[in-house]
Amino acid sequence: MFPESRDRKMKVFKFGGASVKDAAGVRNLLEVVRTANENDVLIVVSAMGKMTNALEEVVTTYFQEEDSIQLKINEILHYHVEILNDLFTNTSHPIYAKTNTLIKQLSAFLRSNKSSTHAFVYDQVVSFGELLSTTIVADYINEEGVNAKWLDVRQCIKTDNYYRNARVDWEQTQKAIGKLVNSKGITITQGFLGAESENNFTTTLGREGSDYTAAIFAYCLNADSVTIWKDVPGVLNADPREFTNTQLLHHISYREAIELAFYGASVIHPKTLQPLQRKEIPLFVKSFVNPKDAGTCVGKGVTLDPMTSCFILKKNQVLISLSSLDFSFMMEDNFSEVFNLLHRYKMRVELIQNSAISFSVCVDNKYNNLEALLTKLREKFKVICYYGVTLYTIRHATPVEIKSLVQEKEVLLKQESAETVQLVVNE
Repeated sequence: MFPESRDRKMKVFKFGGASVKDAAGVRNLLEVVRTANENDVLIVVSAMGKMTNALEEVVTTYFQEEDSIQLKINEILHYHVEILNDLFTNTSHPIYAKTNTLIKQLSAFLRSNKSSTHAFVYDQVVSFGELLSTTIVADYINEEGVNAKWLDVRQCIKTDNYYRNARVDWEQTQKAIGKLVNSKGITITQGFLGAESENNFTTTLGREGSDYTAAIFAYCLNADSVTIWKDVPGVLNADPREFTNTQLLHHISYREAIELAFYGASVIHPKTLQPLQRKEIPLFVKSFVNPKDAGTCVGKGVTLDPMTSCFILKKNQVLISLSSLDFSFMMEDNFSEVFNLLHRYKMRVELIQNSAISFSVCVDNKYNNLEALLTKLREKFKVICYYGVTLYTIRHATPVEIKSLVQEKEVLLKQESAETVQLVVNE
């Protein structure tokens, strides 16, 4: 799956949207880079603040109320210009023209686009968040006397045309990175984005795909390490927005981190760890507020330090329960048909459970294809559907913790293995 690469040594940093949500964040990014004191580093930057959400609204407006698009675009321009005015004292600085050019390109695409495919339009539009943020960050860093090269990631990461969740063509990507990325000095590039190989249209790697971008570059460059800079002290055993008394995990093994990512831990992207594990490149998750703190290291060694329960939840899921219309057994041919439909309608499967006469699946309706799927399923099965359920996944849980978690909740489905308990509940 992953090709071999040349022997280069540099570090990869990734800064998410929260770290560059305003001018103070951009200044802090530079201070983090200076504090780290790394001469050779590739920096992956996400869209600023909630800009991906704002651009998603542009896509929605494009398909539903086209007359309001210019208002949305003006809001995006205003947001970035406010940051520019805070960062640059000279309003004739070239960064203003660069920003306006990108906004004009966004408007031009929306005027000239002929495609009615939502996922295609989504990728072309949402990509401007990363293009704007990295252009601003690169110009600011250079203005402050730190020489940094801006790199268009779409020239490097080549993918298929599965828009919104594109798969990387590792061979082409390796060649492009080897050719275009200088292992010396500082390079600024975008997270989340790629380009499909045939027509060079922009693709995206899935939400939170900037972590994956950092891992792709690290793998292809044989980097010493990847550091993800976040607004938390490291990887916690639960989301502090949902749970109290969370604990910092000082060390996580690759295997445990992959398990946590697979089940939906938001700190690490599910695909990020695979290329890093293959070359045993350590991943650090550190605070951009306190950059000298150790944070969390994902790498070889003990499973968890400290050994504690880890809680993951996914809200607004859908639980579908199927049974045969004639109460016959649910057999392999039934399962095959169901999985084919789940694949056709792009449903991310979070949990599966089956018995002799029933089959239950918890899915994420990311592409809003649920009603079309249910219509097809009802042709062959009796269907019961629960909307807006919450999926809890607990690693290394104790019975007391499980009992406390489900208190005053309706448990619709429970599945348990040696190290993992999953619960689908109505809150």
